[in-house]
Amino acid sequence: MGTKKAFWLSYDLGIKGDYTGLYTFLDSVEAKECGDSIAFFKKDYGTDFIDSLTQEIQKCLKVAKTDRIYVVYIDTNTNLIKGKFLFGGRKRAPWEGYATKGQATEEDN
Repeated sequence: MGTKKAFWLSYDLGIKGDYTGLYTFLDSVEAKECGDSIAFFKKDYGTDFIDSLTQEIQKCLKVAKTDRIYVVYIDTNTNLIKGKFLFGGRKRAPWEGYATKGQATEEDN
């Protein structure tokens, strides 16, 4: 094993989610609270850290079809910040459609 890697975990389990299991996992990795549904922790999972992290979470909580868990980390090979859904996927953002995005006017046509 190597150095601990930093992770930010965003979770959306809905109202019926297994929060007891999630909180058990977060407590076991000594995660820090970072706002609504965001936690930060450091842990060494080795080189295959995404699979290892996913498996560890699955051991602690029962993941439902509608649950979404997203992890953000720094890729040590490229030094870039990356993110990946461990469970679930992207959905329409609640703020979608609020900004004006270069609407064409009569003068533009």
